[in-house]
Amino acid sequence: MDIALLSMALSHGQVQQQASMSVMRKAMGNAEQQGEALQTLMGTADAAAIQQAQHPHLGGSIDLKL
Repeated sequence: MDIALLSMALSHGQVQQQASMSVMRKAMGNAEQQGEALQTLMGTADAAAIQQAQHPHLGGSIDLKL
């Protein structure tokens, strides 16, 4: 085998590995930020707002008889 061709193939493999690691780090950073945001949102959530979100059709109107 040609040494130059082998060197280029090795270099290409290293570049691919570095690129995939960079993408994985970016994805992990995004997942961590989303997790922190979700924890913050859940910590500040109001119980009434959560119940309203679960049953949006309840409490929208009141039937009155006079």
